[in-house]
Amino acid sequence: MKAPSAPQSKQITTLLRKVFGIEALRDGQRNVIDSVLAGHDTLAVMPTGSGKSLCYQLPARLLQGLTVVVSPLISLMKDQAEKLEEAGIASAAQINSSLSRADELAALEGIESAAHDIVFCTPERLITPDFLALLKDSDIALVVIDEAHCISQWGHDFRPAYLEIGAALEALGRPQVLALTATATDDVIKDIRTQLGRPRMAVVNTGIYRPNLHYRVKQVTNPSEKTAQVLELVRSTEGVGIIYAATVKAAEEMHAQLKDAGESVAIYHGKLRAGERVENQNLFMSGERRVMVATNAFGMGIDKPDTRFVIHLQVPANLEAYYQESGRAGRDGHDAECTLLYYHADKRLQQFFLVKHYPQAEELRAVYEAARQAVASNERAAFTEADLKPRLEHISASQLKICLKMLKDGKLLKRSRKLDYSLAKTEPKAAQYEEMARVYADKHERDREGLEQMVGYAQSGYCRWKLLLDYFGDAAPGFEQCCKCDNCLSPPAIQLSSFDQPIELATAADIDTDIDTATEPGVPPIATTALPELAPAPLVAAASAMALPRTAGTA
Repeated sequence: MKAPSAPQSKQITTLLRKVFGIEALRDGQRNVIDSVLAGHDTLAVMPTGSGKSLCYQLPARLLQGLTVVVSPLISLMKDQAEKLEEAGIASAAQINSSLSRADELAALEGIESAAHDIVFCTPERLITPDFLALLKDSDIALVVIDEAHCISQWGHDFRPAYLEIGAALEALGRPQVLALTATATDDVIKDIRTQLGRPRMAVVNTGIYRPNLHYRVKQVTNPSEKTAQVLELVRSTEGVGIIYAATVKAAEEMHAQLKDAGESVAIYHGKLRAGERVENQNLFMSGERRVMVATNAFGMGIDKPDTRFVIHLQVPANLEAYYQESGRAGRDGHDAECTLLYYHADKRLQQFFLVKHYPQAEELRAVYEAARQAVASNERAAFTEADLKPRLEHISASQLKICLKMLKDGKLLKRSRKLDYSLAKTEPKAAQYEEMARVYADKHERDREGLEQMVGYAQSGYCRWKLLLDYFGDAAPGFEQCCKCDNCLSPPAIQLSSFDQPIELATAADIDTDIDTATEPGVPPIATTALPELAPAPLVAAASAMALPRTAGTA
């Protein structure tokens, strides 16, 4: 990687001290910033709390032109834009659905007149023709994609809206890209490069290890014991914390129990009114409430550095989701506790979540036929997603995006720089639809295996950090054990690997279906998994003798 010139290094040092109030960059930040300033497309994989935002804020001051930041969360971009303006770091604008018409017009006029250094937008807004046309007329220096794991269909938080970003980059003339995420397995990194059309994208991976996070798992035998454990943990741990529940119902029940016990507690989930969510979030962020009970709708982009504990009431779908959510503790670098309450019956809940509807061959065929009809009725070769929706009322908007992307990747559709579609000259064959649908059948199986690994983590006697490091393929030179997790501090006498134990599939009758998957309007998440295969662990005598088999394809 080309090192910055001496004058540029001096500029960076001056900016850090005078504008950002920072004496020196961390190693990971330095590597990312150097890569960006050298003109490379870059993917930065950096743990929560490592200062990812500085990796685009500082270059934005040095690059000639506009920096466009694509973020899935309106609350995050609002917070970032306001902080940049207040600190005098940059002139920032945000474009999203929360703005009044007057504020939106003012922001758009500011972009048109080149009055801003940084513009924040959602992926949905990025791909609208009018906004793309406005950006095309701007001098774009850098496009930043925050939460880049949302791009990957193999990631734990795949969002269909992100599928459009690659096409938008093409429409903008392929500007330089910086993608940011806290976690990415080898499969996810490969997919991010593919989806963005950047096969040579430089990767700066600073590793996931955060020694201030102390992981532990508490086995419980029934729901009452779980409630008692939560109350004990909340009362015995100082500082503020987050309790994650897998469903709205579980979150509401736990919130009520803690409130009845006299604890200072707030609640957050996607089925609350927008005003309630904002109010409850503010109560927690300001310190007026000590504990936030929430579903996975809460957390991405939340910056509460003094969070001292994160408790999970149920196992998440996979280790990626667990690392992301537990990693919201201890962002200030001080010690924090990450506790998973494991009740064996809870895995059936995640099994129910796995029974999702993926695109089938007949749906792909229906979308292609609707496209054919749209072309015939429009009397023009091009069509848009909006042209197809009235003909495909049985297919959701997010599912339609996925189908269109699959048909494009299968070379049955073409897409122009205006982001409209047209039929390719190739006539589809029935076998092609089946082949394309098979990708998602494979992914479903990987999701199941990902859950088995999560359950394996919960039942394991290995060092918790060793399990996480090996899952993500993080070599962490010299690392043997963290000496801080439950298994390191109290090694189990004997432990049977859970990877040898099959998972039984749940039925709808077993599961509370009051599921919360909301984040921000218009961004429906579809949970998926990146999964390196993990060899079954042997019987072991003590944690000190344990060394987790490396995942396939890792260092």
